[in-house]
Amino acid sequence: MQKMLLSEKATSNSSHGQDSSYFLGWQEYEKNPYHDVHNPTGIIQMGLAENQVLAEFMAEIRGNKVRFEANKIVLTAGSTSANETLMFCLAEPGQAFLVPTPYYPGFDRDLKWRTGVEIVPIHCSSSDGFRLTESALEDSYQQAQKLKLRVKGVLITNPSNPLGTTMTKKELNYLINFSLAKRIHIVSDEIFSGTVFDSPQYTTITELVVERKLNRTTDIWNRIHIVYSLSKDLGLPGFRVGLIYSNNEKLLSAATKMSSFGLVSSQTQFFLSKILADRKFTRNYIRTNKKRIRERKEMLVCGLLNVGIKCLESNAGLFCWADMRHLLGDNSFEGEMELWKKIVYEVGLNISPGSSCHCVEPGWFRICFANVSKEALSVSMNRIKAFVEPMGRVANGLNQGEVVCNWRMRSLSKWVLQLSFCDREADR
Repeated sequence: MQKMLLSEKATSNSSHGQDSSYFLGWQEYEKNPYHDVHNPTGIIQMGLAENQVLAEFMAEIRGNKVRFEANKIVLTAGSTSANETLMFCLAEPGQAFLVPTPYYPGFDRDLKWRTGVEIVPIHCSSSDGFRLTESALEDSYQQAQKLKLRVKGVLITNPSNPLGTTMTKKELNYLINFSLAKRIHIVSDEIFSGTVFDSPQYTTITELVVERKLNRTTDIWNRIHIVYSLSKDLGLPGFRVGLIYSNNEKLLSAATKMSSFGLVSSQTQFFLSKILADRKFTRNYIRTNKKRIRERKEMLVCGLLNVGIKCLESNAGLFCWADMRHLLGDNSFEGEMELWKKIVYEVGLNISPGSSCHCVEPGWFRICFANVSKEALSVSMNRIKAFVEPMGRVANGLNQGEVVCNWRMRSLSKWVLQLSFCDREADR
């Protein structure tokens, strides 16, 4: 059964060179690591930093509601590499993963290009706030069956890119029940887990599995795999530090072998271990970071609302999901592309059209707010206003929410923010 659930690459006994003394030394160190008090005669690792501080940091980001074990972590060169490695380990070319829409456009490259794995969208709509539903899951699965694609799992982003929302316990329970019924994997990309700045609080899927005691009564514990990265939460995209967390020993073994093609340098690991070991610094950084992200998001949302553009209510991430359907000349994806071209070439703003994220409804756009200064954001709002007003589609009067937005904008105008990171998609 294990062989059926994993790919042939993950279950193959073909030589990788992992049995050489070069790798065996690492394995022996992991069995018997040196500690100046608890194990003074243990093996000293002369190069690689331990994963323990990463495991502790992951737990703290998630409110210490779940515990992560260092020996279940595989380091990768960013979450892009982590997601691709998981596809290689979980599926064969021509098999499929279900992914809720709208989703991060890079998945078309990361999950499919070299692996040959297919993506079958789970279509979510604005009528449900783009939330995952039981019917959407089942419809997507049936679509894969019609296409004669074997479904190996579901991949979610939690918090969502591009929506900026966290998944509810209801959604996660739908997903868990679906995985149990179909005996498929769940990959949870949690790269933005440290950016949750507002209620509801963040819930990781592992928390629900433990809460329901499914880790003791079912084999789903071996079919849930977490992807994480320090690119967004610590603002270190250029460091290329991502990871896979899994309870599946076979998968961890295969992923470890594959990670040798995209290693994180020992110097980088050592440097990060020093940063993460400073708990006072990391706690203060995350707290301050969330506060600033929330304030910046309010500036963007309020600025857009004052020219008649609403955003999906969100509580995480570095972007907003803006509803510009009323600005479309034609309610179609062709109309969306025409509007996008005007915004890029005439207004001078680079935003992402919903169609690039496989959104099923034309007229939605993702707007990032964390990589521009306050002054640049103010210029952006002025440009949008100048573009929208001649179209006659700005609300005639201000409602109470917009008055509050104006007050917040005036209050925040005294505060200059320059975040220490940018949201470059290639640096996941």
